[in-house]
Amino acid sequence: MFRLNLPSYEIKIRGTSEKPEIFDFLRRRYVALTPEEWVRQHFVHYLVEHKGYPQGLMCNEKELKIGQKKLRCDTLLYNKDMRPRMIVEYKSPTVALTQKVFDQITAYNLILHVDYLIVSNGLLHFCCRMDYASHSYSFIEKIPDYSSL
Repeated sequence: MFRLNLPSYEIKIRGTSEKPEIFDFLRRRYVALTPEEWVRQHFVHYLVEHKGYPQGLMCNEKELKIGQKKLRCDTLLYNKDMRPRMIVEYKSPTVALTQKVFDQITAYNLILHVDYLIVSNGLLHFCCRMDYASHSYSFIEKIPDYSSL
């Protein structure tokens, strides 16, 4: 797999070379190992192990509905009252983080109204804080620690 701009962790992989799987500790099961999943698992471990995010307040592949259309949010962080607080969108390391990617996460946020949006391809990471009072957002340099949210 790809070398990422994220800390490594104790990776659990099984399956065959044609159908490898990686363990998703949030979903508590093995899932297909794709380049995007490689990024997701590294990023989620980074948030939990290095940034202090509570594993119990996070979920992967959260289904959202807009009318009849079903979408899947890559990772969602909740606050202690189970209100959505942060959306993280992942792409493969070979995918550029274009306006289209930001439009995708913005569509999810039309439903969820979170405080933070993060986009990562494992090499580059962008985080922005929403300001609903002024109808704006600002990019922040570093992914915040959970304690500072």
